[in-house]
Amino acid sequence: MTAAIQFGSRTIDFRLEYSDRKSLGITVTPEMEVLVKAPTDTSMEKVKEKIRKKAPWIIKQQSFFLSFQPKTPQRKYINGETHLYLGRQYRLQIQIGKDESVKLIGKFIEVIASDKSRAKYLLNDWYLQHARTKFHAIAAPLIDKFKKHKVEPSSIVLRDMPTRWGSCTPKGKIILNPELIKAPKACIEYVIIHELCHLIHHDHTQKFLDLQTKEMKDWEKWKMKLEKLLA
Repeated sequence: MTAAIQFGSRTIDFRLEYSDRKSLGITVTPEMEVLVKAPTDTSMEKVKEKIRKKAPWIIKQQSFFLSFQPKTPQRKYINGETHLYLGRQYRLQIQIGKDESVKLIGKFIEVIASDKSRAKYLLNDWYLQHARTKFHAIAAPLIDKFKKHKVEPSSIVLRDMPTRWGSCTPKGKIILNPELIKAPKACIEYVIIHELCHLIHHDHTQKFLDLQTKEMKDWEKWKMKLEKLLA
């Protein structure tokens, strides 16, 4: 069942599940959903009281996950439109030609397409190819660095994720959003380090945050940059 509480000017929606357990637990998912699991005899009043006490933590967790939600506006793929690559802005130049290609030339991304309608496909494919190459190159030294913790990802794969920049599976596979190729290198490093930390600490506990800070002292700066740049 779903319910909500008011905390100041903020409404916190939550999903409540009753089960045969001894204590009440609250989880915030990467999609910013609040899940509450409670013993079968717990009253709704007690559940809401617990959520109010944990409200600052819940809001902090939701804000934390917000930076992992891509918000890049829809593009029209027309001449003069700005597009990002590794944190820098480039203007799109579309030319009609038989030999289709995408190239960075000065402050421009030049797309040669057989038809204007092909520009979007060609540019997105170019981004994807560069993401594959760049992400693995950026990840390699970071993975080596984490070997001191006796952990290593089973693989790194790219996947379109509408609500996340990265994720880590229980079996150690790191999944990265190809859209990250539009962000500065340090933002990409931050997301990779974040997921590598999950190989050691699966939840966002203080130990997790301490490790992340140890491995990247200025991670908050790049987290904020990622939020603002692709907003």
